[in-house]
Amino acid sequence: MLHLQHYKKLGIGDIFHKVEENTRLEMDDGLRLYQCPDVVAVGALADRVRRRRHGNAAYYVLNQHINYSNICVNGCRFCAFHRKAGEQGAFELSLEDVLQKLSERPRGSIREVHIVGGCHPALPLTYFEDMIRGVKASRPEVHVKAFTAVEIDHFAHLEGTSTRDVLARLHKAGVDMLPGGGAEIFSPRIRTILCPEKLDGEKWLKINGEAHELGMKTNATMLYGHLETEGERLEHLLALRELQDRTGGFTCFIPLPFQPCNTPLANTPLASTRLGRTQPATGVEDLKTIAVSRLMLDNFSHIKAYWVMLTLKLAQVALHFGADDLDGTIVEEKIGHMAGAQSEQALTREELKRVIEEGGFTPLERDCLFNPVNPAEPLSATGTEN
Repeated sequence: MLHLQHYKKLGIGDIFHKVEENTRLEMDDGLRLYQCPDVVAVGALADRVRRRRHGNAAYYVLNQHINYSNICVNGCRFCAFHRKAGEQGAFELSLEDVLQKLSERPRGSIREVHIVGGCHPALPLTYFEDMIRGVKASRPEVHVKAFTAVEIDHFAHLEGTSTRDVLARLHKAGVDMLPGGGAEIFSPRIRTILCPEKLDGEKWLKINGEAHELGMKTNATMLYGHLETEGERLEHLLALRELQDRTGGFTCFIPLPFQPCNTPLANTPLASTRLGRTQPATGVEDLKTIAVSRLMLDNFSHIKAYWVMLTLKLAQVALHFGADDLDGTIVEEKIGHMAGAQSEQALTREELKRVIEEGGFTPLERDCLFNPVNPAEPLSATGTEN
């Protein structure tokens, strides 16, 4: 039970009232929540909002990640995944390789294919269109979530066309949804330091808005725990909230803790400028960021605790701090693990259900778009249930 007097002692009694009355929080509220010394109190507020929306349900999905290449023209300082062509560890999948990875999963074992990669300097848009058509022909029952706004911008640059045209072509080929990667932190200060070659925050938002206008849902992320301030995190959240007010096209928000291992940032003096450390965010920082995200993003239906980067144990706890989704089975995760993630590579449906149940929640299997599905029913050829 939440006690008003305790929140008054913490100096956030007014925020308690706003949460109780469903009143929108603003920048100053977010800063005070981040500065509150009682992470459990902040988490309890987020849990109140989470349970209003989803009750005791916690979502998961049967999905498969496929990374087509890590060859990338961008040299983002926080990334351990990217390689230059010919560099040790670089890889590039053929269309046959992609379909082979998909065929290794039994039919009926996945509902979503998640496809992303580096900004490859030479692969044409037809490669990606053919890839998606091949995936859809091979597995017509799955949803395809593919290509971040960063990739869309890169494809448009290579093709000499607009991002809207790229989106329309990929949507026609079979892309159902865009993942939320590439957002990092929208702050121009941070992007100048960490990813100057990449599109800026305004263009990331523009491309997602275009996808929404074309009828495509998208996700959104925030990479935190590197050189950003808490204010810059909140500016990021407010920019997402503003676009969601206009389009309603975001499905889920995913806070991603920075993994410093094997990244250029971990080996530069820049890393020591933030809190005097180069270690990952602490568990308290992770939980507070999830809670603040749930409280600030009042127009987002879902907040994901991405177990790959949080670890499964902390993701389980995060379900009590505002998160309502654990993501899914994954099958093969490369991006986080190349940066030192200590989590498992994959989980089974039963393992996900057990983690959710042990946390005190009711597992609810979903599809890519968060439509609840019945695990006992077979998948149809349209990606929805019979």
